[in-house]
Amino acid sequence: MVPGARLVVLGKQGAGKGTQCVRLSHLYVVPHISTGDMLRAAVKSGSPLGEKIREVMDRGELLSDELVGEMVAQRLAEPDARARGFILDGYPRTVRQAEMLAQILAPLDIDLAIDIEVPTERVLKRLADRRVCSDCGANYSVQAPPKVNWTCDVCGGEVVQREDDTEEAIRRRLALYERETAPLIAWYAERGQLAQVNGVGTVEAVSRRIVRAIEERRSPRPARPRRRGTKGGAS
Repeated sequence: MVPGARLVVLGKQGAGKGTQCVRLSHLYVVPHISTGDMLRAAVKSGSPLGEKIREVMDRGELLSDELVGEMVAQRLAEPDARARGFILDGYPRTVRQAEMLAQILAPLDIDLAIDIEVPTERVLKRLADRRVCSDCGANYSVQAPPKVNWTCDVCGGEVVQREDDTEEAIRRRLALYERETAPLIAWYAERGQLAQVNGVGTVEAVSRRIVRAIEERRSPRPARPRRRGTKGGAS
């Protein structure tokens, strides 16, 4: 069986991060864990943590790093993530959250943080073309619409353009991502845990690049040949 993996996947909105996370999840047989999914599951569960999260969200406030960290810790403690690993999508977003993740995983650590790089102008076009089912959230685009009259293929809901998918709103989100994530990328790079992957190309081509980066990291490096000579120094 393919060995599991412990991965963090980073990338701008529209970089294809979600698609690649699903593919990696299937390849390595580990759960794809996204922040959005965790939040919805926690609130739906009615657990004490879920109630705390719901109360904060109902007040329109941002969740603290501690609350999000607690939610992540609980999810990573579940048997599927403990047994083989995970693909983390949307967490961490900041250096502080990355430090908290390292504490959660100790004495283990992630295998790699993968940054999917796509130029901003290309991402802008992808997001401006995006269309979303207003009921189930399934994604489509102007180039790949639903089969019948902008009606969702999955649930029959209306497929629309999100109100916040205007160019101005998208640029604001991307600028915020860059500000938050640049220090995080540098932090993982300093620890030798970062692989930056070109995200332009077909889904399959990008997947191959990501898997190659993961497998290169996992392959043991060949031992350096010993220099011949006397114990006292060079001959």
